[in-house]
Amino acid sequence: MTDLKFGAYIVSQVVATLLLLAFIGLWPGSWNEQRIAGSILLIVGVGLLSLARFQLGRSFSITAQAKKLVTHGLYSKIRNPVYVFGAIAMAGFFMIVQKPALWVLFAFLVVMQIARAHKEAQVLEAKFGDEYRAYRAQTWF
Repeated sequence: MTDLKFGAYIVSQVVATLLLLAFIGLWPGSWNEQRIAGSILLIVGVGLLSLARFQLGRSFSITAQAKKLVTHGLYSKIRNPVYVFGAIAMAGFFMIVQKPALWVLFAFLVVMQIARAHKEAQVLEAKFGDEYRAYRAQTWF
């Protein structure tokens, strides 16, 4: 990643963090245990999702593609950290807003992410074969 792209990425993450903190602070309602726990999950989830996206680099794509097998950083332990930490951030968000009906949406989105991860695994296994199977055996989700 060039210095300019890295700088733009850092600026975008700082702006996103400030907006996230403003959202948490301005959301109406009392600061109960659920909202505090949700805020922690949201901040941690977004932070680690951002790190995972950064570590993915040019291998990021919307559709399942096998550009490069990323196995460093968070990807050395978790095959799909963007999905894992995205789900954690989403759970935190739903805990902050305290709208029980949103948990149905959460369940649907988690099922969709699992299906998407399965499709990506097929594409990666087809391209990288034994290298991907060995990586899969040493990592979670």
